Amino acid sequence: MTAIWLEWFVYYFIAINFVAFAAFGLDKTFAESGARRISESRLLGWAALGGTPGAYAGRHLFRHKTRKVSFSERLHAVAILQVLLIVGGYAYIQFG
Repeated sequence: MTAIWLEWFVYYFIAINFVAFAAFGLDKTFAESGARRISESRLLGWAALGGTPGAYAGRHLFRHKTRKVSFSERLHAVAILQVLLIVGGYAYIQFG
């Protein structure tokens, strides 16, 4: 049973990171063309749902949202919170 959950988690992780990565690319394209944009809260939401690596990769590759300090701070906060949750979860499992 554990292997099935792990497999589904891997699929989810790949998918959510692809979505976050693509969202940064699309928003950059929308910004350059003057089209309706993807909201910052939605971009941060994809990161918060587990797409932080994809968000950082998209941000770097597309050079998007790199100079906006308030957005960067919130994205970093999401990443730090996720690391703390992972470390805390690991510690809980190991030391119960």
